[in-house]
Amino acid sequence: MRFHFPFAPVFTVLSSLLFITAGSPAEEKGAAEIRGTWLTTTANTAIANPANSAATMEALREMGLNTVYVETWKNGYTQFPSPALARVVGVDRSPALGGRDLLEETLIEAHRNGLLYFAWFEYGFMAAHAGTENRLRQLKPEWLSEDIDGNVVAPNGFVWMNPLHPEVRRFLLDLILDAVNRYDLDGVQLDDRLAWPYHTMGYDDYTRQVYASEHNGQQPPANTQDPAWLRWRADKVTEFAEQLHNELRAARPDLLISISPGPFPWSYQNYACDWPAWAEAGWFDEFVPQVYRTDFPSFQSNWLEQLHHIGGRAPDLLAGIRVVGAGADTPWPDLAAKVESVRSGPAGGHVWWFSRGILEVYPEQTAALYADNLRAPHPRRDASWRPAPVVAERRGEENHWFAQVPERGFYRVIEYTNGRWTEGETRFFPAGPNNLRRPEAEAVELLVDRRGESRPSPQSTGLCR
Repeated sequence: MRFHFPFAPVFTVLSSLLFITAGSPAEEKGAAEIRGTWLTTTANTAIANPANSAATMEALREMGLNTVYVETWKNGYTQFPSPALARVVGVDRSPALGGRDLLEETLIEAHRNGLLYFAWFEYGFMAAHAGTENRLRQLKPEWLSEDIDGNVVAPNGFVWMNPLHPEVRRFLLDLILDAVNRYDLDGVQLDDRLAWPYHTMGYDDYTRQVYASEHNGQQPPANTQDPAWLRWRADKVTEFAEQLHNELRAARPDLLISISPGPFPWSYQNYACDWPAWAEAGWFDEFVPQVYRTDFPSFQSNWLEQLHHIGGRAPDLLAGIRVVGAGADTPWPDLAAKVESVRSGPAGGHVWWFSRGILEVYPEQTAALYADNLRAPHPRRDASWRPAPVVAERRGEENHWFAQVPERGFYRVIEYTNGRWTEGETRFFPAGPNNLRRPEAEAVELLVDRRGESRPSPQSTGLCR
């Protein structure tokens, strides 16, 4: 089933390029490279409704991308039903969704198009924008970080939870685990908010008490950039990073764990985030520093610095490349030069900030950039990791569906009703013909399930007949 594509000019260009490149040897044998983009509900409509989500994922794959990082935690609310969120604030997802499960919706569409999907917990320890009085900020004031004057708004314009507080740590971990345990994710990504709120923050009562208990009753230095005080806070963030890594590994050993920090050493000096130490420790599978320099020379200097700091983990380093944002769009010649610079070294790929830039500003240029290797696989996953869905056909009775399964295994049964795809149970299917009954479905497909031993117990482990 195909959907109306809302970005008609993009679709026309991509279709032309696909007719030129489809079936070429380069498409089948191209070098592995991560080609990703971030998808957010802010300042664009790419995932504003189910039809747009479907069209967007199809466009990204036809353009040549292989990975998406989709917003799942923003401004105090998850974008999916989370029991952990409900326990704390009384609602299980963002009220702005109107009951949608944005994670399920976008995950299905990504996997239908062969894209790897990372649940992007964008806000990390951030609780709210300064101008937002959400439930989390109202109900948990004791969780918030403060500066030396008692202000909860950091210089970056956001209210942050205290990364040191054990209840905060458990809350954020449980939000992430809610997603990991429920959905067949390819990965999870934390942003540059897996950090201390800012070097000026950390003077709330809880932090003062912990600091004093570890420093013979002394209070934190008034100098917010005191080297020992900064190091102490960085060590606390690192402590949580290790806990996050360990718990995610225990829940899903094969899950790809990603972090998109600020560039080092700026990330350490301002946010006490020592992410190169996490790379050295072997935590996380990929690092995507936000090298958001507009012009190429500035980017190149900063990018080479990141390669130096990550040492032997360079293949796990990706470049976060800014296309659009505050201010003027980055010129395409600079963007192309940045990609070629990244490709010329040992790094694993690049991620575009953000999807609007490549879908609406530079669709033709992006498609042309990938045209000679349209189906580049992800370096950590072979081309068959997310195969095309098995499309069921209606046979005989109105509710009777037939699916020819190419390979035995577990599949997620999805059905299309009322303008959107939803996911039902995960079942084991033998290879060959299989029958299903879906009373309300307008279409039925099977998506391969990759959770292995971490898969939740299916509603039925019998064969679907």
